[in-house]
Order: sequence, then structure tokens, then C-alpha cells
Amino acid sequence: MTKQWLVGLFLFNEVEVLDFAGPFEVLSITEDPVTKEKPFQVKTVSEDGMLIKARNGLKVQPDYSFETAPLFDIVIIPGGYGADHIEIENPVVINWIQAQSSQIEILASVCTGSFLLAKAGLLDNLKATTHWMDIKILQRKFPKVHVLSNVKYVDEGSIITSAGISAGIQMSLHIVRRLLNEEIALQTVKRMEYDLAKI
Repeated sequence: MTKQWLVGLFLFNEVEVLDFAGPFEVLSITEDPVTKEKPFQVKTVSEDGMLIKARNGLKVQPDYSFETAPLFDIVIIPGGYGADHIEIENPVVINWIQAQSSQIEILASVCTGSFLLAKAGLLDNLKATTHWMDIKILQRKFPKVHVLSNVKYVDEGSIITSAGISAGIQMSLHIVRRLLNEEIALQTVKRMEYDLAKI
């Protein structure tokens, strides 16, 4: 049987839709070409488990709250206005992210989700990236982070950060390739009709 990773997508009010929907799509449709099993089980989690209102009004019901969530193997922290303007000042969220980092295989961020990782002290002395509009802000606010521009994602082993919005798709395809293989990643690309040149 194909190994299965339980993925937790963190949701919050004013989260950027494609930041979480892109990784959700990539990981949800990935399957083993031989067994047809799905290696990733993707679930959503928010602080209180209540309905969240994403950017531009999309409403999403998370699967879990912090209290009811299972132990994830991979956690993805998306961005958006709610990340670097609201949740960055929420100690419950920052503490949860810190706790996740010590017990999971991969902690990833999309777009300004990197600000939450940086606030948690998890990017100190590491290379990281974020949305191009926020590169200088991330560097200024968190000088211990080696912020890279003009890259779609940065893999530092247990922590992966991606650039803005659609870059989360590329990062997720990288995770598929890293944990599984090139063939399965390319199969996922084909199924999504994504640009092969971007992974």
C-alpha cells in the first residue's frame, strides 16, 4: 500500500483563496499510477473550527479546530491579508504553528503565510520567500531570515516556503515529486492541465 500523508491546511478569515485551494487541488488529485491509491489525505483546520470567510467573500467550513485536529504529517500555512495583518498578532495561532513544527514532516507556507512562520521564529537563519510585493517587508521585519526574490519556492528540508498565490501550486507539485517521484508529479501536472515548464 502507498504511504499516506495526512495534510492539514490552515484556514483563517481573509485567507487568499488560491493559496489554499491550489495546494488542496494538487495534493487531493495526486494518485499512485499503479495502485490508484491517493498518497495525500487533505483536511482543513482553523483555530475554532467555525466557518471562515476567505478573501472576496468565499465561505469555507473547516474540517477541524486546533483542539479536534489529528496529528498531521504535513501542514500548509497560506497567506492573504488575514495572515500578515491579523493572525500574525494572534498568539494562539503562532503557538500552534510552533507546536506543529516540532512534530510533523513538512511545514510549508504560501505567499505571506511565511510571515507567520517567521513570527514563530521558524525561519531564523533559513532561506525563505514570499509574495514579490512583500519581499522587502519580510526582510525588514525579520532580519534573521535570508529572504530570496525571483524564486517560486525554497526548500529547506522540513520547512518549505513559496512565493505568492499560484506559486503554491508549484510548491505542492515539488512536494509530490520530493515525497513520491517525478512520474507521479508529471501525471498530476497533466491531469490539472498545468504548465509543465513551471515545475
